[in-house]
Amino acid sequence: MYLIFDTETTGLPRSWSAPITDTDNWPRCIQIAWQLHDEMGNLIEHQDYLVKPEGFNIPYDAERIHGISTELAMEQGILLSEVLEKFNIALSKTKFIVGQNVGFDVNIMGCEFHRMNIGSDMTKMPVLDTCTEITANLLKLPGGRGGRFKLPTLTELHQYLFNQPFAEAHNATADVEATTRCFLELIKREVFTKEELDVTPEYFRSFREKNLGEIQLIGLKHINLKQASDEIRARLKKIEQEEVQTTISEEVKSDLKDAAFAHLHNHTQFSVLQSTIAINDLVKASAKFKMPAVAMTDTGNMMGAFHFVSAVLNHNKTAESKNKELVENGEEPTETVIKPIVGCEFNICDDHKDKTKKDNGYQVVLLAKNKKGYHNLAKMSSIAYTDGFYYVPRIDRKIVEQYKEDIIVLSGNLYGEIPSKILNVGESQAEEALIWWKDQFGFDFYLELMRHKQEDENRVNQTLIAFAKKHNVKLIATNNTYYVNKEDANAHDILLCVKDGEKQATPIGRGRGYRYGLPNQEYYFKSGDEMKQLFADLPEAIINIQEIIDKTEPYSLYRDVLLPKFKIPDEFEVEEDKLDGGVRGENAYLKHLTMEGAKKRYGEITPDIQERLDFELLTISNSGYPGYFLIVQDFIAEARKMDVSVGPGRGSAAGSAVAYCLGITNIDPIKYDLLFERFLNPDRVSMPDIDIDFDDEGRGRVMDYVINKYGSNQVAQIITYGKMATKSAIRDTARVLDLPLFEADRIAKLIPGMMPSKWNLARFLAEDESEVKKALRSEEFDRVKELIEIANSEDLAGETIQQAKVLEGSMRNTGIHACGVIITPDDITNFVPVTTAKDSDLYVTQFDNSVAESAGLLKMDFLGLKTLTLIKDTVKLVKYRLGIDLNPDEFPIDDTKTYELFQRGETVGVFQYESPGMQKYMKDLKPTVFADLIAMNALYRPGPLEYIPSFVRRKNGEEPITYDLDACEEYLGETYGITVYQEQVMLLSQKLANFSKGDADVLRKAMGKKQKDVLDKMKSKFIDQAKANGHDEQKLDKIWTDWEAFASYAFNKSHSTCYAWIAYQTAYLKAHYPAEYMAAVLSNNMNDIKQVSFFMEECKRMGLAVLGPDVNESYYKFTVNENYAVRFGMGAIKGVGAGAVQTIVENRKDGNYKSIFDLAKRIDLRAANKKAFENLALAGGFDGFSETHRAQYFHHDGDGITFLEKAIRYGSKFQENENSSQVSLFGDASEVQIAEPQVPPCEEWSTMEKLAKEKEVVGIYISGHPLDDYKFEMKYFCTAKLESLKNLEQHLGKNLSFGGIVTNVQHRTAKNGKGWATFVLEGYDESYEFRIFDEEYLKYRHFLLQNQFVYFKINVKEGWVNRETGKKSDPRIQFLDAKMLADVLPTFAKKLILMFPINDVKEQVITELNRIFSENKGDNSVTFEVMELERIKKIMEDIPVSDPVDIEEEISEDSNEEMEMNIEVPVEKEEIIVKTKLSMPSRKLKVKISSELLQELERMQVNFKLN
Repeated sequence: MYLIFDTETTGLPRSWSAPITDTDNWPRCIQIAWQLHDEMGNLIEHQDYLVKPEGFNIPYDAERIHGISTELAMEQGILLSEVLEKFNIALSKTKFIVGQNVGFDVNIMGCEFHRMNIGSDMTKMPVLDTCTEITANLLKLPGGRGGRFKLPTLTELHQYLFNQPFAEAHNATADVEATTRCFLELIKREVFTKEELDVTPEYFRSFREKNLGEIQLIGLKHINLKQASDEIRARLKKIEQEEVQTTISEEVKSDLKDAAFAHLHNHTQFSVLQSTIAINDLVKASAKFKMPAVAMTDTGNMMGAFHFVSAVLNHNKTAESKNKELVENGEEPTETVIKPIVGCEFNICDDHKDKTKKDNGYQVVLLAKNKKGYHNLAKMSSIAYTDGFYYVPRIDRKIVEQYKEDIIVLSGNLYGEIPSKILNVGESQAEEALIWWKDQFGFDFYLELMRHKQEDENRVNQTLIAFAKKHNVKLIATNNTYYVNKEDANAHDILLCVKDGEKQATPIGRGRGYRYGLPNQEYYFKSGDEMKQLFADLPEAIINIQEIIDKTEPYSLYRDVLLPKFKIPDEFEVEEDKLDGGVRGENAYLKHLTMEGAKKRYGEITPDIQERLDFELLTISNSGYPGYFLIVQDFIAEARKMDVSVGPGRGSAAGSAVAYCLGITNIDPIKYDLLFERFLNPDRVSMPDIDIDFDDEGRGRVMDYVINKYGSNQVAQIITYGKMATKSAIRDTARVLDLPLFEADRIAKLIPGMMPSKWNLARFLAEDESEVKKALRSEEFDRVKELIEIANSEDLAGETIQQAKVLEGSMRNTGIHACGVIITPDDITNFVPVTTAKDSDLYVTQFDNSVAESAGLLKMDFLGLKTLTLIKDTVKLVKYRLGIDLNPDEFPIDDTKTYELFQRGETVGVFQYESPGMQKYMKDLKPTVFADLIAMNALYRPGPLEYIPSFVRRKNGEEPITYDLDACEEYLGETYGITVYQEQVMLLSQKLANFSKGDADVLRKAMGKKQKDVLDKMKSKFIDQAKANGHDEQKLDKIWTDWEAFASYAFNKSHSTCYAWIAYQTAYLKAHYPAEYMAAVLSNNMNDIKQVSFFMEECKRMGLAVLGPDVNESYYKFTVNENYAVRFGMGAIKGVGAGAVQTIVENRKDGNYKSIFDLAKRIDLRAANKKAFENLALAGGFDGFSETHRAQYFHHDGDGITFLEKAIRYGSKFQENENSSQVSLFGDASEVQIAEPQVPPCEEWSTMEKLAKEKEVVGIYISGHPLDDYKFEMKYFCTAKLESLKNLEQHLGKNLSFGGIVTNVQHRTAKNGKGWATFVLEGYDESYEFRIFDEEYLKYRHFLLQNQFVYFKINVKEGWVNRETGKKSDPRIQFLDAKMLADVLPTFAKKLILMFPINDVKEQVITELNRIFSENKGDNSVTFEVMELERIKKIMEDIPVSDPVDIEEEISEDSNEEMEMNIEVPVEKEEIIVKTKLSMPSRKLKVKISSELLQELERMQVNFKLN
């Protein structure tokens, strides 16, 4: 016998694996139906019962599915005990229990038997299920878990078996009927096996004979339960209305009219990717609707709290001053002052530490009444991330109990605990939850009512209103806001799609094939009037809001910086400090350390030095921050102990002599006139800020020291908020709206690369065209104009831009600030909320850098400076090669060789001086003292750049040095009378007009920030006081005006000095130890292969050889060998890890490797895998083994095993043998000799192949560049660089030609059957991807072979116009010609022109030329040009012209001018002019112009040009 049964229930279990004795977990049965069939499929009986819901109700979410309402079940159901009795009788008649996914129903009924204490054998009976992996494989529907087929639903199974759908009624009778039909059909088809059915093989045949046709339904009549429920509900409602008629009194109506409404449930952009509301918009909207308060309740986090409170307080400041003005003028105040309420919507789960199952908990809103409440929220939010994060940040009830003080609770939205339980679990459970919250929070607990016009909310609200009356809990009306205006609903929906990576076209719903979305457009920031209309029938829900507002008090989150306690030695402790929290002891200890350091630094301490130190110490003690200096000096001293390089200081901290004595900085401020008040203004106490540079590799170690010293719960990193930039907003929106990728790309490219400040997409679309034009460069403006046109069109592209403008600036993700570290005096969560980050073990503050300090956090910047690593590496290399111990801090400041390097402008790789412009100025300036370097570092930036030519002329004596007043000379002398630094302005204001040190600093700040009102006040003070000192008023006026113009450019001298010092150290090393220095530079850029090739060029220019990798010489980084050549680091080869390099270097100590076999025998083959061997071979690491060449390693004798692999296998066999022989019984050495594999003979690779493979594994060509053979072709006949093709608009209508190596060729066929191709052309250090179509493709396709050297000539044409839209596409390329590069010279070179200065026409030159020409006879003509030159200089005329080398250089630069693109830098002041020129074409002489001939001429240093 088979019993097929099905149930309908009050919902789903929380845990599917719980035992049936867990009565809280398993939902209740409210309908059961069964059919009993004999083994041939004949119906014996069928039953169907509704169950009376006693002690529980049927939640709305369950009713939505099966339609059975509590009222229907009460009216038509029978008692559960009766149902179980009848079901037990049916069970006793059957052998099998059958059903669709019947495990669930068995558990439901098992639990009901357990509840009623009725015995039953059901759980022991064998089960047959129609929903298993077997039926899944039968239907083969995709989309199951783990790549399997998905389990079929009843509908799908029915459709498959009978080719007709059956609408799942979610009515137990109908489901049982359909399940039975499917089950019997599955028996007929033998899907169930004879073992499962426990029958003989004949059974199936007789079953088929009995059931010949298709199995039919038994034809029961099904009640539409939903309809039945609705009828009962309508009947009851009618009775109820007759009983109660509530009226709202006039008094209450007027109360409602006067009541203030405020939104208490708002999400901002800090609910990452869930809301489009920016904090300022939230405040603006509240002000617009004149709301007295506004709350911010983001999901799980409090990142926005500080920004929110300060935005509201700033609004209030403005509002109050405006109101005050109005009242003074006798008018009514119009502005509303808003009270900020900080809150958070927490996810509250059962156990926040349990990460074995997914439990996102319920969303409950907690609001802080005051500062204490805010700190409790911060604690909870921190715990939610640090302990409770699992999918989402979570807390549990225990945490709420612990931190419930000064907190108001709102019951939350539909996902809140009480509403969610009403909908999904049952009203009694919801009531239990309500009682718990009320017990905890008393009158601070409110039930939240929302009306977004949704049926499920209306159902919940009925129950909530009933609960409120019954338990005397007040109601509050809220609106769950996610966007400000109703019309932003679509943009918000797009944001949700971005979050989940969905397309907007996917329907909203639950389960596969659906996405999350809000059900309608009611989730906007409604006005008070709209809310009052919605709740007109419940006025108390609005009136009660005032009560919450009154319970909260406004507070600011600003506070002074809190320093961690620094432990000072006992002898410096002062008793009084303990009583009043003073810092006398710390001041004394700081003074002690400073004086100790001063003795070391200065030897004898002069009165001047003493005065300076006393002034600084006094200022520090007045400021109350001695601890700050102690903390910093402590970890810097520790860093130096750990052999971490520390920078000389950066920023204004270098102006402090105390910092210099403590070893925080390494530059003597007294020597360089650096000012302390630039760092800490004595008149104004603010936290100083010391940023410290460490070398890249040591930075982490210093941070670890700080964490260990202060404890990991007192140290945190700083969060960063990743905003959605304009381009990413457009791309994201396009993805969601399904705009084709190429269109999205095209729109994104119309956005300017650097957005002008204060501009964004919305402003471009809103502002007047003339305004937009002012903000942009002309070519950018054209693009933005096109963008605006697209935005105003009606198509999908226009829609994309309009929606993207709403999303722009949304928070997209969070990250960690690269170098900021926070240190607090106590557990950090007592001060700010924290979170965690994937790649950091430290806490991360939820507040970002912009507010950390205002929130009272001590912020340290631990910056990693690559240059320090570079200096350290160079010092190590020098020590290793020459045994010399260098100390960079003791390099002599007047080293001639170093200044000569600057004077020649050879500053590639020198910190801050490497740009081409800077190199040019260095050549002009010819610096001779350190002050020149400091000044250039300060001047070389946009703005002051224009002062450089004058600075250079004054330095070189070509322009007189003048001072407005003689008194200025003292401070402007070192910069030749030009004001370069802010410090100079500060010192002069003190000297000329007796400004105090504090005034001088205020002046500097006002000038830098262009604070007009402050400057006007100070100007009169300056002029009056300076006049009193006897200075001339007009000149003073001029000085002031100059300062005003210049001050915004003026630079911080302290910072400039520090960085000039690092630059000097790098230049010193480059001048004295060029190979070691360049090796270190290459090592430090190993990850950026473009940089590597750039610096390799510099090595070539310096005459240093850069040798490829070699297993007998290379280390992980670049090094210098015996012959003073730079040796490639093995770490720069892809696939060769640090482990492989380590074992190669380690085992090399016993002598060099003799062959590949020797290497394989000796190194640890676990650390160096096959890939590492292969890539080493390709990069040339084994070239030192002279018996083998690269091709042999990859050759195999038809067995598919390369020689290299055989060598590795040989090595591993050898090592195995060694290991086993060591443990042989008699301990004698191994007898067996393993034979070395044969080296296979084969062809060597061609140069091109060799180079191509090097490029594959290193990213650049090491042993040469393939185009070197074609340098003349490239120089004389290629008019453009491939780089320039990135911007085709500039070249419209022009012919361009270029050469290069063809790579990455892909031949394709278009839809119309025509061929086309894409290929990449690589030049020296650039590449470009081309596409070639139609006839051009057919004409030139034979040039498109991998690694061919080809010359192309193209024309840039206008783009095509799209007929439908009338828009023009990007410009296109037309190919005019293609040639092999080798054919270019013979084809294009017609005549050779040789150029000589008259002084160079010497006999040996002529003889040599004669020889060369006779060896290269041909039919190209030759012309000789002889010139008389004169070099003129504006001031000094008498320059001897007989200095051949210089002139050569000058001319060769002139002659190539038309070929090379020069970087624009102001023009030379010195020039060479041709006084007379004689041009002599030779009639007889005819030569063959070839690479060989031109190389000979180059070797002779003869200037020539072609054609």
